[in-house]
Amino acid sequence: MTVQTAPPVSFRPSAAQLGLMFANFLMWGGFFAVIPLVTVHFVGDLKWAAASIGLVLGLRQLTQQGLTVFGGAWSDRSGPKPLILAGCLLRMAGFVWMGFATTLPVLLLASLVAGVGGGLFDAPKNAALTAVTRPEDRTRMFSLMSIFGNLGMVTGPLIGAALMGLGFRTAAMAAGVVYLLAALVMGFTLPHVKPQPTGGGQFDGLKVAAADVRFRRFTLVLIGYFILSTQLNVLVTLKAFDLAGAKATGPIYALSAGLAVLLQYPAVQYLDQKISKRANLMSSVLLVASALGLMAFVQTFPALLACVALYSLGTMTVFPAQQTLTARFAPPELVGSYFGFSSISLGVGGAVGNVVGGILLDLGQRLGFPDLPWLALFLTGVLTALGLKWALKGLPRNPIGSGYIMKGPQEKN
Repeated sequence: MTVQTAPPVSFRPSAAQLGLMFANFLMWGGFFAVIPLVTVHFVGDLKWAAASIGLVLGLRQLTQQGLTVFGGAWSDRSGPKPLILAGCLLRMAGFVWMGFATTLPVLLLASLVAGVGGGLFDAPKNAALTAVTRPEDRTRMFSLMSIFGNLGMVTGPLIGAALMGLGFRTAAMAAGVVYLLAALVMGFTLPHVKPQPTGGGQFDGLKVAAADVRFRRFTLVLIGYFILSTQLNVLVTLKAFDLAGAKATGPIYALSAGLAVLLQYPAVQYLDQKISKRANLMSSVLLVASALGLMAFVQTFPALLACVALYSLGTMTVFPAQQTLTARFAPPELVGSYFGFSSISLGVGGAVGNVVGGILLDLGQRLGFPDLPWLALFLTGVLTALGLKWALKGLPRNPIGSGYIMKGPQEKN
């Protein structure tokens, strides 16, 4: 007897999903229009120490991801939309302030404000996407979100480099305006989603996530990966500057993001059919580590671009896999808290990567051993891949519900 199966439901992005994707494009574009130029302007042009700018970038990263831990829990209580909008406005203020910074303390304060803004919108944005997307479509939507982000990553550095002709201040102010536009887009397209009541305290969800032993291991091991991924803004950018000057940042980011735009979606779809999320994540981390290790042997800008291409092939599948696995770990009513707790890996890894990357670069130059940072990064990637194999052992494969209830059109946003 032939068993009749229902045809698959076609995937058509809703207005909320389209708004999130376009806003993600704007946010990544604004971010990458100014952040690579912080290194180029203050280290390359003004000759500040690389370690000092590593401290600035690390403070923003640590502040953003540290606050994201709580931002996710707040979204489980208030809904993600108010936090997303407030975060975009603070990010705008921080970036504009960076343009007026002439001393390290002022630049640190501006970076702190930008980090607070990111901490407010980071986990709530992922929780909002989870809320408005069916479980079976989440890997696809996280991949599309990443593609739109990479489109921003393509255009942002090119626009930032063009605006640098008018000065770093102009580029920073333009990036701030982009975040204002992103807030307007989400203000009009993203419905308010009210969380399911849990009856616990404000941060009880974080306690649950922290007590989840397997998820805690997963989060801590991923610190190693984010040490690697941060280096595109630090060591890779500085190497490109040494090989080809300030204008090299545009091609670096355009290549990385352009490959992701072209290949990420089909790559994610293909890997979903062929291997598990755990195998996907491990192999991607090893590919990123290998690309960074090979940069120790790079002597020309085309060779650096080849390594960046290899690096991008690894990073493009990490985000959808990591976000899907995080949603899989989470109970339906605590998705925001789990996404918030997962930000610890990016916060700590990003901060350590920014600071240690600059320190290793300075140390390698003093010791006459310029390959030191690249070899250290390769070893970090190998250890991270082994750690992921351990942390994800036995994780169930079934997706979960969102934990949020969409308000009907008669209810106010």
